[in-house]
Amino acid sequence: MTHTPRKRFGQNFLHDHSIIYDMLASIAARPDEHWVEIGPGMGALTEPLLKTGVRLDVVELDRDLVVWLANKFGPATRLTIHSADALTFDFSQLAEGDEKLRVIGNLPYNISTPLLFHLLASTTCIEDMHFMLQKEVVERICASPGSKQYGRLSVMMQYYCEPELLFMVPPESFDPAPKVMSAVVRLIPHRQPPVAVRDIANLGQIVTAAFSQRRKTLRNSLGKVLTEEQIRSVGIDPTARAETLALADFARLSDLL
Repeated sequence: MTHTPRKRFGQNFLHDHSIIYDMLASIAARPDEHWVEIGPGMGALTEPLLKTGVRLDVVELDRDLVVWLANKFGPATRLTIHSADALTFDFSQLAEGDEKLRVIGNLPYNISTPLLFHLLASTTCIEDMHFMLQKEVVERICASPGSKQYGRLSVMMQYYCEPELLFMVPPESFDPAPKVMSAVVRLIPHRQPPVAVRDIANLGQIVTAAFSQRRKTLRNSLGKVLTEEQIRSVGIDPTARAETLALADFARLSDLL
């Protein structure tokens, strides 16, 4: 059986064995672990993962691929296939007791950012995550204050996780080849957040507002939620722009709400 990649699902299937080897070397899977793969596609990572002896759950939206995977792997005792949308899937339900899940995936570019935010809700039961993403997205996740890439995704991901760019992946590693470079990122959820915030929802509100008009000063971008005096009261210059603030600065601003 063959499968034609579907544009509406953002399917770009990994076929480069050297990249697959690099990913497996990076994750160092062990037989006693519980893994979750998002968007297994045609099993390029699924098959070698199963050979390591791990217990594996895969989440696939394309029903034709669900059938394809079931036929390819048969009644594999250590593989469970979930026909579901990863954007609404409850990943925490897969963790048994106090075990930690390890998550991997070649994520579709068109849903990568909302999917990452969805996964943040389950980080208490996740050991680590390894994702292949558009290079630009990985650079934004790992960006530091003061850089062009630094933004809402940087701040929120770094509140929840320690990110690390592992290696680049060229377009020809996929079928069909995307028009952009990809990269593999490792995300390790913090056991304790790097900064204390009274309400994570307030942090999200402040960060979103600050970067919604990133060329404007904080005095203007946060004007609807904080006064200039409030911003100054926590030691932050109201004329500064959002991209100059560190995570700790956003935490102090969020606690004013």
